[in-house]
Amino acid sequence: MSASVAPIDEESLELDIPTQMPEPTGYRMLLAPLEVGKKTDGGIYLPDQRRADESAASIVACIVKMGPDCYQDNKKFPNGPWAKVGDWVIIPSYSGTHIKVKGMDFRIVNDDTIHAVVEDPRGVARA
Repeated sequence: MSASVAPIDEESLELDIPTQMPEPTGYRMLLAPLEVGKKTDGGIYLPDQRRADESAASIVACIVKMGPDCYQDNKKFPNGPWAKVGDWVIIPSYSGTHIKVKGMDFRIVNDDTIHAVVEDPRGVARA
């Protein structure tokens, strides 16, 4: 399936009121899952429900915001942060709290949920 690759930031979300974006608390992060294309690489159009299901199961997301305590636990993260705002990361399918803001999907996950950072998320998919 095709995917968008540009990093996601609050300004690109075009929300009417800045307070509509949740502020992650503590060690939590706000992630935007990789956008699922309207059709497959082979040209087959995907129904809206299928696209929603794929987005919920996505393993790739972009970090939009981080809570103030992310990566502050030196025992858990002795080498420092694993990721930062704007990074594309790999997370477990269906992980975190799933929310919608102005029709866009987001997830709130813990800082230790990040499994890897990827430079280019295109082509990364569930096995």
